[in-house]
Amino acid sequence: MYEFEYKKPTSLAEAAQLIGGDGDAKLMAGGQTFIPTLKQRLAQPTSVIDLGAIGEMKGIKEEAGGLTIGAMTTHGQVAKSDVVEKVIPSLAHLAQHIGDPQVRNLGTLGGSIANNDPAADYPGALLALKATIRTTKREIAADDFITGMFETALEDDEIIKEVHFQKPDAGSYQKFRNPASRYAIAGAYVVKYGAEVRVAVTGAGPTAFRWTEAESALASNFAADAIADLTLDAGNLNADIHASADYRAHLVKVMATRAVKACA
Repeated sequence: MYEFEYKKPTSLAEAAQLIGGDGDAKLMAGGQTFIPTLKQRLAQPTSVIDLGAIGEMKGIKEEAGGLTIGAMTTHGQVAKSDVVEKVIPSLAHLAQHIGDPQVRNLGTLGGSIANNDPAADYPGALLALKATIRTTKREIAADDFITGMFETALEDDEIIKEVHFQKPDAGSYQKFRNPASRYAIAGAYVVKYGAEVRVAVTGAGPTAFRWTEAESALASNFAADAIADLTLDAGNLNADIHASADYRAHLVKVMATRAVKACA
Protein backbone atom coordinates (compact mmCIF):
# COMPACT_ATOMS: atom_id res chain seq x y z
CA MET A 1 0.00 0.00 0.00
CA TYR A 2 0.89 3.64 -0.39
CA GLU A 3 0.77 5.89 2.67
CA PHE A 4 -2.60 7.51 3.40
CA GLU A 5 -4.54 9.05 6.28
CA TYR A 6 -7.35 6.93 7.75
CA LYS A 7 -10.55 8.66 8.85
CA LYS A 8 -13.69 7.15 10.36
CA PRO A 9 -16.61 9.61 10.58
CA THR A 10 -19.64 8.82 12.72
CA SER A 11 -22.23 10.75 10.71
CA LEU A 12 -23.15 11.16 7.08
CA ALA A 13 -22.73 14.92 7.37
CA GLU A 14 -19.17 14.47 8.65
CA ALA A 15 -18.36 12.02 5.85
CA ALA A 16 -19.73 14.42 3.24
CA GLN A 17 -17.61 17.23 4.65
CA LEU A 18 -14.48 15.07 4.59
CA ILE A 19 -14.90 13.83 1.02
CA GLY A 20 -15.88 17.30 -0.18
CA GLY A 21 -12.75 18.83 1.26
CA ASP A 22 -10.25 16.45 -0.33
CA GLY A 23 -10.41 15.67 -4.03
CA ASP A 24 -7.98 12.77 -3.68
CA ALA A 25 -9.75 11.05 -0.77
CA LYS A 26 -11.63 7.79 -1.29
CA LEU A 27 -14.64 6.34 0.48
CA MET A 28 -14.56 2.80 1.83
CA ALA A 29 -17.67 0.74 2.52
CA GLY A 30 -17.12 -2.99 3.16
CA GLY A 31 -13.69 -2.89 1.53
CA GLN A 32 -14.11 -6.12 -0.41
CA THR A 33 -12.78 -4.54 -3.61
CA PHE A 34 -11.11 -1.42 -2.29
CA ILE A 35 -8.70 -3.06 0.18
CA PRO A 36 -7.27 -5.47 -2.45
CA THR A 37 -6.95 -2.46 -4.77
CA LEU A 38 -4.91 -0.64 -2.13
CA LYS A 39 -2.77 -3.71 -1.47
CA GLN A 40 -1.91 -3.98 -5.15
CA ARG A 41 -1.06 -0.26 -5.26
CA LEU A 42 -3.70 0.38 -7.90
CA ALA A 43 -4.98 3.38 -5.95
CA GLN A 44 -3.12 6.16 -4.14
CA PRO A 45 -5.63 8.19 -2.10
CA THR A 46 -4.52 10.92 0.24
CA SER A 47 -6.99 9.62 2.80
CA VAL A 48 -9.42 6.73 3.21
CA ILE A 49 -12.79 7.60 4.68
CA ASP A 50 -14.30 4.52 6.35
CA LEU A 51 -18.12 4.64 6.40
CA GLY A 52 -18.48 1.68 8.75
CA ALA A 53 -19.37 3.66 11.87
CA ILE A 54 -22.27 5.61 10.33
CA GLY A 55 -25.41 4.05 11.76
CA GLU A 56 -27.82 6.16 9.70
CA MET A 57 -26.55 4.42 6.54
CA LYS A 58 -27.60 0.99 7.80
CA GLY A 59 -30.94 -0.75 8.01
CA ILE A 60 -33.86 -2.19 6.07
CA LYS A 61 -37.43 -0.92 6.06
CA GLU A 62 -40.62 -1.38 4.11
CA GLU A 63 -41.52 1.87 2.39
CA ALA A 64 -44.01 2.95 -0.28
CA GLY A 65 -44.91 -0.65 -1.03
CA GLY A 66 -41.27 -1.56 -1.61
CA LEU A 67 -37.99 -1.74 0.28
CA THR A 68 -35.50 0.90 1.35
CA ILE A 69 -32.08 -0.45 2.28
CA GLY A 70 -29.25 1.60 3.76
CA ALA A 71 -26.06 1.75 1.73
CA MET A 72 -23.95 0.27 4.55
CA THR A 73 -26.28 -2.70 5.05
CA THR A 74 -24.35 -5.91 4.42
CA HIS A 75 -25.29 -8.63 1.97
CA GLY A 76 -25.72 -10.99 4.91
CA GLN A 77 -28.23 -8.69 6.57
CA VAL A 78 -30.25 -8.47 3.34
CA ALA A 79 -30.06 -12.25 2.93
CA LYS A 80 -31.37 -12.93 6.44
CA SER A 81 -33.95 -10.14 6.65
CA ASP A 82 -37.54 -11.19 7.30
CA VAL A 83 -38.68 -7.89 5.78
CA VAL A 84 -36.82 -8.52 2.52
CA GLU A 85 -38.08 -12.10 2.42
CA LYS A 86 -41.64 -10.84 2.82
CA VAL A 87 -41.58 -7.90 0.42
CA ILE A 88 -39.09 -8.93 -2.32
CA PRO A 89 -38.04 -12.55 -1.71
CA SER A 90 -36.06 -12.66 -4.97
CA LEU A 91 -33.76 -9.95 -3.56
CA ALA A 92 -33.13 -12.02 -0.43
CA HIS A 93 -32.31 -14.97 -2.70
CA LEU A 94 -29.85 -12.81 -4.63
CA ALA A 95 -28.06 -11.72 -1.45
CA GLN A 96 -27.89 -15.28 -0.15
CA HIS A 97 -25.74 -16.28 -3.13
CA ILE A 98 -23.22 -13.43 -3.12
CA GLY A 99 -19.70 -14.68 -2.50
CA ASP A 100 -19.13 -16.67 0.67
CA PRO A 101 -20.10 -16.00 4.33
CA GLN A 102 -17.06 -13.77 4.86
CA VAL A 103 -17.92 -11.60 1.86
CA ARG A 104 -21.61 -11.45 2.80
CA ASN A 105 -20.79 -10.34 6.34
CA LEU A 106 -18.52 -7.49 5.21
CA GLY A 107 -19.64 -6.44 1.74
CA THR A 108 -22.34 -3.78 1.50
CA LEU A 109 -25.09 -2.82 -0.91
CA GLY A 110 -23.72 0.68 -1.39
CA GLY A 111 -20.17 -0.50 -1.94
CA SER A 112 -21.28 -3.03 -4.53
CA ILE A 113 -23.31 -0.64 -6.65
CA ALA A 114 -20.79 2.21 -6.38
CA ASN A 115 -18.07 -0.15 -7.64
CA ASN A 116 -20.40 -1.47 -10.37
CA ASP A 117 -18.43 -4.61 -11.15
CA PRO A 118 -19.77 -6.13 -14.40
CA ALA A 119 -20.15 -9.52 -12.69
CA ALA A 120 -21.73 -8.25 -9.46
CA ASP A 121 -25.33 -9.15 -8.64
CA TYR A 122 -26.76 -5.91 -7.27
CA PRO A 123 -26.42 -3.79 -10.45
CA GLY A 124 -28.84 -6.17 -12.14
CA ALA A 125 -31.19 -5.85 -9.18
CA LEU A 126 -31.16 -2.06 -9.54
CA LEU A 127 -32.34 -2.33 -13.15
CA ALA A 128 -34.87 -5.09 -12.57
CA LEU A 129 -36.47 -3.61 -9.46
CA LYS A 130 -36.76 -0.02 -10.72
CA ALA A 131 -34.46 1.16 -7.97
CA THR A 132 -33.89 4.74 -6.90
CA ILE A 133 -30.42 5.50 -5.54
CA ARG A 134 -30.60 8.23 -2.89
CA THR A 135 -27.38 10.15 -2.32
CA THR A 136 -26.21 13.14 -0.31
CA LYS A 137 -27.06 15.31 -3.33
CA ARG A 138 -30.02 13.81 -5.22
CA GLU A 139 -32.03 10.78 -6.29
CA ILE A 140 -30.88 8.78 -9.31
CA ALA A 141 -33.05 6.31 -11.24
CA ALA A 142 -31.36 2.95 -11.81
CA ASP A 143 -31.57 3.29 -15.60
CA ASP A 144 -29.48 6.48 -15.32
CA PHE A 145 -27.09 5.26 -12.61
CA ILE A 146 -24.99 2.74 -14.53
CA THR A 147 -22.86 4.53 -17.12
CA GLY A 148 -20.07 2.07 -18.00
CA MET A 149 -17.73 -0.65 -16.78
CA PHE A 150 -16.93 0.20 -13.13
CA GLU A 151 -18.53 3.59 -13.80
CA THR A 152 -21.66 5.22 -12.40
CA ALA A 153 -23.35 8.62 -12.43
CA LEU A 154 -21.96 9.37 -8.96
CA GLU A 155 -19.87 12.50 -8.58
CA ASP A 156 -16.54 12.31 -6.75
CA ASP A 157 -17.93 13.87 -3.55
CA GLU A 158 -21.33 12.15 -3.67
CA ILE A 159 -22.22 9.45 -1.13
CA ILE A 160 -24.95 6.82 -1.52
CA LYS A 161 -27.25 6.97 1.51
CA GLU A 162 -29.80 4.29 0.66
CA VAL A 163 -31.55 2.51 -2.18
CA HIS A 164 -35.28 2.11 -2.71
CA PHE A 165 -36.46 -0.99 -4.60
CA GLN A 166 -39.98 -1.24 -6.01
CA LYS A 167 -41.89 -4.41 -5.16
CA PRO A 168 -42.76 -6.51 -8.24
CA ASP A 169 -45.73 -8.81 -8.63
CA ALA A 170 -43.30 -11.67 -9.20
CA GLY A 171 -39.57 -11.99 -9.66
CA SER A 172 -36.61 -14.34 -9.74
CA TYR A 173 -32.85 -13.98 -10.07
CA GLN A 174 -30.86 -16.86 -11.52
CA LYS A 175 -27.13 -16.92 -12.17
CA PHE A 176 -24.46 -19.25 -13.49
CA ARG A 177 -21.72 -18.53 -11.02
CA ASN A 178 -17.98 -18.92 -11.00
CA PRO A 179 -17.31 -21.80 -8.58
CA ALA A 180 -14.42 -19.94 -6.93
CA SER A 181 -15.58 -16.33 -6.63
CA ARG A 182 -19.34 -16.90 -6.92
CA TYR A 183 -19.44 -13.92 -9.28
CA ALA A 184 -21.95 -14.25 -12.10
CA ILE A 185 -20.52 -15.55 -15.34
CA ALA A 186 -24.04 -14.75 -16.53
CA GLY A 187 -27.17 -13.94 -14.58
CA ALA A 188 -30.73 -12.84 -15.33
CA TYR A 189 -33.19 -11.08 -13.03
CA VAL A 190 -36.74 -11.32 -14.37
CA VAL A 191 -39.55 -9.36 -12.73
CA LYS A 192 -43.16 -8.61 -13.57
CA TYR A 193 -45.02 -5.38 -12.76
CA GLY A 194 -48.53 -5.88 -14.04
CA ALA A 195 -48.19 -5.89 -17.83
CA GLU A 196 -44.59 -4.64 -17.66
CA VAL A 197 -41.67 -7.09 -17.58
CA ARG A 198 -38.03 -6.33 -16.87
CA VAL A 199 -35.13 -8.64 -17.69
CA ALA A 200 -31.84 -7.42 -16.25
CA VAL A 201 -28.63 -9.19 -17.22
CA THR A 202 -25.39 -9.20 -15.25
CA GLY A 203 -22.02 -10.91 -15.71
CA ALA A 204 -22.36 -11.20 -19.46
CA GLY A 205 -21.42 -7.73 -20.66
CA PRO A 206 -19.24 -4.76 -19.69
CA THR A 207 -22.12 -3.54 -17.50
CA ALA A 208 -25.45 -4.84 -16.30
CA PHE A 209 -28.11 -4.18 -18.95
CA ARG A 210 -31.74 -4.85 -19.82
CA TRP A 211 -32.55 -7.46 -22.47
CA THR A 212 -35.33 -5.49 -24.11
CA GLU A 213 -36.25 -8.11 -26.72
CA ALA A 214 -36.97 -10.61 -23.96
CA GLU A 215 -38.94 -7.99 -22.05
CA SER A 216 -41.21 -7.37 -25.04
CA ALA A 217 -41.74 -11.07 -25.68
CA LEU A 218 -42.55 -11.80 -22.05
CA ALA A 219 -44.87 -8.80 -21.76
CA SER A 220 -47.01 -10.40 -24.46
CA ASN A 221 -46.76 -13.91 -23.02
CA PHE A 222 -45.17 -14.40 -19.61
CA ALA A 223 -44.00 -17.95 -20.19
CA ALA A 224 -40.63 -19.57 -20.86
CA ASP A 225 -41.74 -20.49 -24.39
CA ALA A 226 -41.98 -16.79 -25.23
CA ILE A 227 -38.19 -16.42 -25.33
CA ALA A 228 -37.41 -19.87 -26.75
CA ASP A 229 -36.70 -18.50 -30.23
CA LEU A 230 -34.78 -15.41 -29.12
CA THR A 231 -31.02 -15.11 -29.48
CA LEU A 232 -29.08 -12.54 -27.51
CA ASP A 233 -26.51 -10.71 -29.66
CA ALA A 234 -23.06 -11.77 -28.43
CA GLY A 235 -21.27 -8.93 -30.20
CA ASN A 236 -20.97 -6.74 -27.10
CA LEU A 237 -20.61 -9.48 -24.50
CA ASN A 238 -17.53 -10.41 -22.47
CA ALA A 239 -15.13 -13.14 -23.51
CA ASP A 240 -12.47 -14.43 -21.11
CA ILE A 241 -10.97 -17.60 -19.62
CA HIS A 242 -14.30 -18.44 -18.00
CA ALA A 243 -16.62 -18.26 -21.02
CA SER A 244 -16.77 -17.03 -24.60
CA ALA A 245 -19.19 -14.31 -25.66
CA ASP A 246 -21.36 -16.87 -27.50
CA TYR A 247 -21.50 -19.12 -24.46
CA ARG A 248 -22.46 -16.17 -22.27
CA ALA A 249 -25.27 -15.31 -24.67
CA HIS A 250 -26.50 -18.89 -24.36
CA LEU A 251 -26.23 -18.78 -20.55
CA VAL A 252 -28.25 -15.57 -20.35
CA LYS A 253 -31.12 -17.23 -22.19
CA VAL A 254 -30.89 -20.31 -19.97
CA MET A 255 -30.87 -18.20 -16.80
CA ALA A 256 -33.74 -16.03 -18.03
CA THR A 257 -35.77 -19.13 -18.86
CA ARG A 258 -35.15 -20.54 -15.39
CA ALA A 259 -36.13 -17.20 -13.83
CA VAL A 260 -39.42 -17.05 -15.73
CA LYS A 261 -40.26 -20.58 -14.64
CA ALA A 262 -39.39 -19.72 -11.03
CA CYS A 263 -41.82 -16.79 -11.14
CA ALA A 264 -44.75 -19.08 -11.87
